[in-house]
Amino acid sequence: MTDQNAPAQAARQRRISPLAITVILVVVLILGFLAVAAVMTEVLWFKQLGFLPVLTTQWIAAGSMFLIGFFGMAIPLFISIEVAYRKRPVYARLTAQLDRYQELFEPIRRLIKWGLPAMVGIFAGFSTATQWQAVLLWLNGADSGKKDAEFGLDVSFYLFDLPVLQGIVGFASAATLIALIAGVATSYLYGGISFSGRDFRISKSTRIQAAILATLYLLLQGVSLWLDQYRSVTTVGGVRTGAMFQDVHAVIPGKQILAGIAIIVALLFLVTAFTGKWRLPVIGTALFLVSSIVIGVAYPWGVQQFQVKPDEKSREAEYIGRNIEATRAAYGIDKVQVERYNAKTDAESGALRNDAVTAANIRIIDPEVVSPTFAQLEQIRNYYKFPQSLNVDRYEIDGKVEDTVSAIRDIDVTDQKSWYNRTLVYTHGYGLVAAFGNQRSSGGEPVFLENGIPTSGKLGEFEPRVYFGMNSPKYSIVGGKRDKSIELDFPADAESTAEASAQGAAPADPSAAGAENKPDAPVSEEDTATKQNMTTFKGNGGPELTNIFTKLIYALKFQDMEILLSGAVVDGSQIIYERNPIDRVQRVAPYLTIDKSPYASVVDGRVVWIIDGYTTSADYPYSQRTNMNELLVDADNEQQDPMPKPVNYIRNSVKATVDAYDGSVKLYAWDTEDPILKSWGKIFPGTLNSVKDMSGDLMSHVRYPTDMFKVQRSLLGEYHVTDPDAFYSAEDKWRTPNDPVSSVGKTAQKLAQPPYYLTLAAGANAKPNYSIYSTYIPAGEGESSRDILTGYLAANSNAGSTDGKIAEDYGTLKLLNLPKGDPIPGPGQVQNSFTTDSEVSKLLNILRQGESKVISGNLLTLPVGGGLLYVQPVYVKASSGTSFPILQKVLVSFGDKIAFEDTLDAALDSLFGGNSGANAGDTGTTPTTATGSGETPKPGAGAGTTKPGGGKQTPELAKALTDMQDALQARDKAMKDGDWTAYGAADEKLRKALEAAVAAE
Repeated sequence: MTDQNAPAQAARQRRISPLAITVILVVVLILGFLAVAAVMTEVLWFKQLGFLPVLTTQWIAAGSMFLIGFFGMAIPLFISIEVAYRKRPVYARLTAQLDRYQELFEPIRRLIKWGLPAMVGIFAGFSTATQWQAVLLWLNGADSGKKDAEFGLDVSFYLFDLPVLQGIVGFASAATLIALIAGVATSYLYGGISFSGRDFRISKSTRIQAAILATLYLLLQGVSLWLDQYRSVTTVGGVRTGAMFQDVHAVIPGKQILAGIAIIVALLFLVTAFTGKWRLPVIGTALFLVSSIVIGVAYPWGVQQFQVKPDEKSREAEYIGRNIEATRAAYGIDKVQVERYNAKTDAESGALRNDAVTAANIRIIDPEVVSPTFAQLEQIRNYYKFPQSLNVDRYEIDGKVEDTVSAIRDIDVTDQKSWYNRTLVYTHGYGLVAAFGNQRSSGGEPVFLENGIPTSGKLGEFEPRVYFGMNSPKYSIVGGKRDKSIELDFPADAESTAEASAQGAAPADPSAAGAENKPDAPVSEEDTATKQNMTTFKGNGGPELTNIFTKLIYALKFQDMEILLSGAVVDGSQIIYERNPIDRVQRVAPYLTIDKSPYASVVDGRVVWIIDGYTTSADYPYSQRTNMNELLVDADNEQQDPMPKPVNYIRNSVKATVDAYDGSVKLYAWDTEDPILKSWGKIFPGTLNSVKDMSGDLMSHVRYPTDMFKVQRSLLGEYHVTDPDAFYSAEDKWRTPNDPVSSVGKTAQKLAQPPYYLTLAAGANAKPNYSIYSTYIPAGEGESSRDILTGYLAANSNAGSTDGKIAEDYGTLKLLNLPKGDPIPGPGQVQNSFTTDSEVSKLLNILRQGESKVISGNLLTLPVGGGLLYVQPVYVKASSGTSFPILQKVLVSFGDKIAFEDTLDAALDSLFGGNSGANAGDTGTTPTTATGSGETPKPGAGAGTTKPGGGKQTPELAKALTDMQDALQARDKAMKDGDWTAYGAADEKLRKALEAAVAAE
């Protein structure tokens, strides 16, 4: 009875329980819905932004490549296993050990036959899917019009064709080899191959299969060797990147010979498939291996040791020349204008008379120092934030182009604990704050040309709300049909708001101060007792949460069920995310390398992020390969990306903009001659706008990109030398000097001085232009290094202000070669002179009294007065309490002379014999002297000068303070001269000025 019920009991035991089935189905459904949610949120984001074809093209390309990789690997492997099994010998004599292997293998044979190819195919599919960009470029490649020096092929062959052809051959070789191994293993398991002592037997079917696969594999190796010869012009191994003497005379001919031998041996294997004679292919294989060692290794080594090394300079001269020419072309430094600059060292009176424009625009506000000052004066509330590094821009003010230092007042939700506040209330930053780069108030604060809340100033009316910024929250829910606005626009009781209203300044958006915009709930602990101006987003910034399904997929994406449950998410509400402008551009243009220094400007009544994008490659023939991430590190960018980015070709091919209000992205094809950009234009048609579509206002804010300039200055440090002999000897190799002030408050690591944006005239008879510049000193570290200037590199960053037209001189690189006979001190020497000068040291010690801290600003170098002028602002801030940097002094140097005064204008006059011949931007400023106690000096004269609280002085108060200063100086002078009549008059003047100041306050 027990025996009869055993099968039924076993069947019941094997049956899966309903609970287990339910759990599995639930898990599968959850995973499936999560996958659907991830896909749908991506689709909605790209669709809203208008770049859905970019996403679908990527998916289709990657999916197609996965299928090609999967089937390309799985099918040959499956066929090889299946053929080997089906053609197995029926009466094969097997050993006892093979019998046991078959017994173990047979129950899982079908699983392995299908599962092994599928598993290997999945790995191959994922591997090939990552190559979708390379394949699309290959299918849509555009000619460059330039040929390589060795083979005479168009450069596009190396950029687009060669990588994919080598990838195809490599993949096919791997698939063939794996199929061969699997077929041989299967044949051995089922008796197709047998060993008995010295006796080796192979069945006919196994022989044919193995011989055909071996033939195919060797043919592929021949093709691979033939393609390898072309790769020699892009490899790094010799003196320089590219095919050197050894490669041209030994490696390349060797590859060609070995390719021929591989094809001959492949034919011998094919013959074996029909004749069954293994002797010739075995001998051929052995000879091929020996030839690979002799021709591929030994002969090139001999050429290098006995021909090249004894006379390397002359042997490699031709190929070094190729490397120089290709490198300069690939990095865009082949058209650099080189000019000898015989810099003077004598600071003569009136020397700056011919440099009046440059002198007037010398920037004394350091964007790397004054962020705390901007925050203290203009942050207004703790839920706003300024970046650590500000932006150098320029605007036309009253008919004159002014260099400015500016930043976005972004939102900061770090202190907001509730989901409601983080997501629905604190949704955006407010305003762009800009200060004159060449001016200071009498107290040392920046002179703002645009500031306050609501924003007001000289930039005209513009949309000040910043929903898309560098510090924006992960996501916010905005807009919608509401009875009451719930998004905090700006604090209604801000001091600057009241003062702006008193001066007749209206908010940029009338709805911001409307009576209907009242809060329906407290917004934060800080503002519960304060009235707020509220607003509702009215743009098209993100996907709409139109139904419960959309809310659910975003609740899953951000793991916040409040999105689904909150009643504050109403009809028409939009969810905005991926708000960092760099990330937005990167996602819609995945082929670009994005510049690390985006900047925001007021353009056509909007705050717009302007971002530079590069197309790069590491496959340009003969061009020197470098690690781009390493070249970008300097004192303003200390963190190096740990992942290397090899490049030997770069173009600033795209200028991108991101609207700070609605996040809309526009891509402008800046370099229309770039073959890589041309190819991507074919792949993603309609995504690139023409430069002709750029407004003149946008064009006026475009600048030469920082990261590209860093790469170019690094290469030019060596590749400014075009003679191969001199280049080989490295007799005139330069480097960027270390930043002389980077170790102060930052790091003791020696980091390169960053490039700076200034209005300057590079070279004799040059016109002043907004430019980016850097300097050079002789290469060398340690005791052998010399900190004297050898070169000055400037790139014209003025793209003009005409609709759709780039200024002709934009992007022009000017390299000034400085004389070696009369050394010009470099930044390190000048900084050392500033530090060790007794008079300067004494004055700095006075500034340090009372626990104040002295901060050295950026050390600027300007080619003016026939020489090189160094300018460094000096800031003071308190060591404790409310602390922010205030500009107190300016250091200048020309030749071996130094001046240290309260203003740049006074310092220049002192330096150049009492009269520099030009006026600086802070002409007429009467500074108040810092007490050293850390107290903030009172702002000086001039309407619009900003007080520390964020407000502005009235003209009456400013005049009274100026009169007080003049009276104090007059009284002190009268006491020193013993003129008591004058002393009494000055004292009376002081009394009246004090009364006027009290009345004005």
